[in-house]
Amino acid sequence: MTDRQALLDANESFYRAFEKRDLDAMSKIWSQGTASLCIHPGRQAIEGWQQIRASWEKIFKATHYLEIDLDIVRVEVYENFGYIVAIENLLQINGGRKLKAQSMATNLFEYLGGSWYLIHHHGSPIV
Repeated sequence: MTDRQALLDANESFYRAFEKRDLDAMSKIWSQGTASLCIHPGRQAIEGWQQIRASWEKIFKATHYLEIDLDIVRVEVYENFGYIVAIENLLQINGGRKLKAQSMATNLFEYLGGSWYLIHHHGSPIV
């Protein structure tokens, strides 16, 4: 498997955890360090895995159903660092209300101990 494919697979794991609202799977893909950073669309930056985990927990509790399709814009790998830029096409159902949205996302990964870990996720709404 190429480094590029392994990075794409890690990114896919992140989005499947997101889509399935699975905190355990999310915990396996995110770096557990305090330097991790997450910026949900329209929100402030969240630092450190514990705060990031709490933010995902809130999102998952508020969401009844979620589908995410990605359009990959760019993939780059540099030794133990890689990033993916993608358009997130989201279908979300909350309280019987259906919402479709698009976000431009940047996901930064670090290669540690034989695996890629997400260290930064930034989503910005596409208007």
